[in-house]
Amino acid sequence: MVYRLAAEWSATPAQIEDRLQGARFAPCGATQPRSAGWVEPREVAHGPLVEVIDGQWLLMLMTEHKLLPGAVVKRQVEALAARIEQETGRKPGRKQLRELKDQAQLDLLPMAFTKRAAVRVWMAPNERLLVIDLANQKRADEVLTLLTEALPGFAAQRVNTALSPAAAMAEWLASGHAPAGFSIDRDCELKAADGEKPAVRYARHTLEIDEIAAHIAAGKQPTRLALTWQGRVSFVLTDALQVRRLAFLDGVFEGRRTRADEGFDADAAIATGELAPMIGDLLDALGGEEAIGAAASR
Repeated sequence: MVYRLAAEWSATPAQIEDRLQGARFAPCGATQPRSAGWVEPREVAHGPLVEVIDGQWLLMLMTEHKLLPGAVVKRQVEALAARIEQETGRKPGRKQLRELKDQAQLDLLPMAFTKRAAVRVWMAPNERLLVIDLANQKRADEVLTLLTEALPGFAAQRVNTALSPAAAMAEWLASGHAPAGFSIDRDCELKAADGEKPAVRYARHTLEIDEIAAHIAAGKQPTRLALTWQGRVSFVLTDALQVRRLAFLDGVFEGRRTRADEGFDADAAIATGELAPMIGDLLDALGGEEAIGAAASR
C-alpha cells in the first residue's frame, strides 16, 4: 500500500531511531491478548530499528496476538455457568454470561499459544513515499497509528490518482494496450457493481479476447489485473491501488552477495531501486497524483 508523506513532516533517521526505541516490541504479558512494537529490520538482535540503505529508510513492525479459539472459550463459559447453576440453583442470565466470557478469556490467556507477524515499512524520503507491505487496510491503519504515536508531527495519506485504477485497467484491457513500460499478464478479475456483484476471473489465461471487452461493455469493472513492469517486476494491481503478489523476475537479483549482512543490504538496495521508479511510472499511468477531494471540488 502506497502513501505520500506529508510535506510538513521531516525527521532524520537518528531522530526516528530515538523515538522508536521507546516503542520497541515486547511479547504479550500473561493476560495481554495483543502486543505491537518495532523490531530490527535486519532481524539481528540489538541492531538499529531504522536501516538506512542507499538513502532508503527501512523499518519493521512486529505484532503478536494470543490464539483463543471460540470453541475453547465457549466450553470454558459453559463450565463456569454450570458451576454457578450447581451452586445457586439458577442459570446465569445474559449479562452474567457476558461477564463469564470475559472471565473465561482472562483464565485462558496465560495458557494460549501466540502468533507473530512482521510488517516491513519502507520510507523513500526524497520521493516522500511510504510503502507498507500489507494489503489489509485495517492493519495498515494500525501501522500508521503507531508511527503517528511515535513520531511527532508524522502524517501520511493514501496516494490518490487522477484516473481510478478500475477505469484505467478497463481502458487497457478494452484496447489491448498497456501503458508505456508495462505489459498485461494473464490474470484478472472483473466485477459488476450492482446486485450480488457477479464476478468473472481469469487465471493463467490470455486476456486479449473479445469476451473481456464484452464484459467491460456490459458494465463489469476490473478489480484486479496482473502486470509486468519493464520485464523486471510482476505484480497484481487492484482497484484500491494496492500492489499485490509482487515478484522480482529472473536477473534482477543476479550477482548479489551471499554474506548475510551484505545480502540484506544488496536485496534492500535492489528492491527499492526497482520499486521506486515502478511506482512512479504506475502513478503516471494512472494520470498522476491528485489531491483528495480535488475532483469533487471542480
